[in-house]
Amino acid sequence: MRAILVDRHGGPEVLHLVDGPDPEPGPAELLVEVAAAGVNYMDTYGREGVPPYVGPLPWVPGGEGAGRVRAVGAGVVDVAVGDLVAWSGAPGSYAELAVVPAAVAVPVPDGVAVEVAAAVLLQGMTAHYLCTDTHPVAPGDVTVVHAAAGGVGLLLTQLVKRRGGTVVATVSGGPDGEKAALARAAGADVVSDYDDFGAAVRAAGDGAGAHVVYDGVGAATFDASLACLRPRGLLALYGAASGPVPPFELTRLSAGGSLFVTRPTLRSYTATRDELLARSGELFGLIAAGELDVRIGATFPLADARAAHEALQGRSTTGKVLLLP
Repeated sequence: MRAILVDRHGGPEVLHLVDGPDPEPGPAELLVEVAAAGVNYMDTYGREGVPPYVGPLPWVPGGEGAGRVRAVGAGVVDVAVGDLVAWSGAPGSYAELAVVPAAVAVPVPDGVAVEVAAAVLLQGMTAHYLCTDTHPVAPGDVTVVHAAAGGVGLLLTQLVKRRGGTVVATVSGGPDGEKAALARAAGADVVSDYDDFGAAVRAAGDGAGAHVVYDGVGAATFDASLACLRPRGLLALYGAASGPVPPFELTRLSAGGSLFVTRPTLRSYTATRDELLARSGELFGLIAAGELDVRIGATFPLADARAAHEALQGRSTTGKVLLLP
């Protein structure tokens, strides 16, 4: 079996392809032939050794993918050999074969291609919980979606619009660039660069500010995100693509009008098997019905994992990045 291995922390150059024995599933586990593996920022954090994403070395990156079940371990009763499944939260997905806990694997229904299933699970469920649970978007809510041309951003924009929200989208590359066009195609009402999105929010909200900011960028946008909220608005900081947010003085929240800040994670919003199946099932249903577009912006062979990480961290990608074993 071929897999990508990290045996020391560092830049993309520490990713290298190795051959090893085929793994075997243990109790309550599946052995899956990986058709596609998602490439995510948390993979780059683990590669660099950033807590809490770092684990013992050597390490096979990748926590998301989709493929067909080759074997099942003892005690698995609801998945069979040959089933098509997708997963998020199972380490070791940058490989031809992955051992996946049955508890995190979800069935991929007819009408959803395997690459789309691999591309949407982590980012799609993240977008879903953000706008349905972290801040349930109501008709007319002014929302800010940062990095709106990225994987989460494009999906979140579509889901917010389905709920009747107004989307102020931020992108790099200027108002006439590819990223701006993608955000508009996803339904964004206003597209702005990162330097002046506060003015765009004030205009969209008649001067009152945003009800919610969905921020996966982190350090570079945090201060301006807080500043653009209306009283009792919420900043949902779900990622840190530009780096972690430094500690800040909590009195800024009262000064801004009793603001809220939360740092949600997908794990907390798929805490039970029922919630995982309901959230993934709703996403797959929308995709199968043609009501949610999933953009796969780039695919790389497994051996080119280094190039995939360089593209992701270089902000040259849009939508989802996949590795194809």
